[in-house]
Amino acid sequence: MTAGSPAPSGHGVLIVDDDQFIRKLIATTLEDVAEFDLHEAADGVEAIEIARRARPTLVFLDVDMPRLNGIETCRQLRADDESGEVTIVMLTAASGDSVESDADQAGADLFLTKPFSPLDLLRLVDQLGERGAR
Repeated sequence: MTAGSPAPSGHGVLIVDDDQFIRKLIATTLEDVAEFDLHEAADGVEAIEIARRARPTLVFLDVDMPRLNGIETCRQLRADDESGEVTIVMLTAASGDSVESDADQAGADLFLTKPFSPLDLLRLVDQLGERGAR
């Protein structure tokens, strides 16, 4: 799992959270279930840089981060995503309509509320796989 290598498989996943334990939880959970090329970023600025190189198809994006928050990062990822293929899942500890509304307007696809279990994460990835298969 390297932060800077391109995703040769077309199944790149970018995990963006300033909490290294959340990044590790997601990475460890996904490593065991599919052939994903995993990338990690600790903030939005780093996420934009990695996304431009790696072109992930799935991004787990924390809302509350230093340097560049998740809402603005989502907006920039959407602006850079010419193909419209990336799925952005917002990770948030804050429940509320305003956060979800802001994220929706920025282009988020789904939400995963913290704390979440590995099982919640696997269910979400399964749902994404089913949507992609249709």
